[in-house]
Amino acid sequence: MTHLWVRAEQRPNEERVGLTPEGAKALIDAGIRVTVEESHVRAIPIDGYIAAGCKIAAENTWPDAPQDAVIFGLKELPEDGTPLPHRHILFGHAYKGQPSGQILLQRFKAGDGILYDLEYLVDENGRRVAAFGYWAGFAGAAVSLKCWAAQQHSEICGPVGVYKDKDALLDDLKTTLDATGAPRPTAIVIGALGRVGSGASDLCAAMDVATTKWDMAETASGGPFPEILQHDMFVNSIFASPGTPVFVPASAKTDPRKLTVIGDVACDPDSDFSPIKVYDHTTTWDEPALRVADNPPLDVTAIDNLPSMLPVESSQDYAAQLLPSLLTLGTLDTGVWGRAKATFDSHIANL
Repeated sequence: MTHLWVRAEQRPNEERVGLTPEGAKALIDAGIRVTVEESHVRAIPIDGYIAAGCKIAAENTWPDAPQDAVIFGLKELPEDGTPLPHRHILFGHAYKGQPSGQILLQRFKAGDGILYDLEYLVDENGRRVAAFGYWAGFAGAAVSLKCWAAQQHSEICGPVGVYKDKDALLDDLKTTLDATGAPRPTAIVIGALGRVGSGASDLCAAMDVATTKWDMAETASGGPFPEILQHDMFVNSIFASPGTPVFVPASAKTDPRKLTVIGDVACDPDSDFSPIKVYDHTTTWDEPALRVADNPPLDVTAIDNLPSMLPVESSQDYAAQLLPSLLTLGTLDTGVWGRAKATFDSHIANL
């Protein structure tokens, strides 16, 4: 019997989960055994999983799970260097040359385990079967506007946190923007036709922020793109890949510009393909803004688990998208899982 083990997230500020109780019941009804770890932070209570018929395990006991279990989580595993003998489903961030990703792959190689990277679960046309993109864009644009609002008070954005739902976030953000006494900023979203860009654009619209929406057609020339510097805020919704043009070169720090906030929702600064060249590390919930220039200020916000600011809505959305693929876990050598393993194998071979 296929055994899916849903681990507790161990990363700070991570309350999401990729399987809801309703999804767990569907898996169990399909003959898949489901174990769910207890969690002191998960936004969806354990009671629903118990009612669905899941076996409950103690928090963070996945390293001792049966060898045939498929371990399912969202964000990174603890960076303790231990070999990884299980099959894991997670966002590995390991295939674009990231140093931490190379270490992760070495751990899988040492333990003879397998990574099914959630970012590389794709259908036969190469399209991702599930993504948190919409809520990443929604929250990323919100934090970007918080950064802009702080600048109006000659400050840098303070800590951000979790909201019980999107209405709570919108109410808080409107109050913050209104308190500046300034007209709303202008924004440009690149990748506006995708999930991330749609979320960012919807947030801006809800806040009455005039937004220029660009996608592949507008960036096909390969740049440079002076229009970006002519907006108050830029939200990057394009995930880095070979051939992605540079949107913000290093020279933007000193070039004449109106731009004062960059929201890099794609958040891949240590990739060679990153289109944002003015910063080199992610930001955090406690320190969401990185100031990279003064006079005028230029702040970058690049939090890599943005959807967790709205953990219930983002979990429900993502879990619904992923469930059809989880229902095929009994055939890991074919379909979406087979393609993900082929990607993993090719990167392991190049270590």
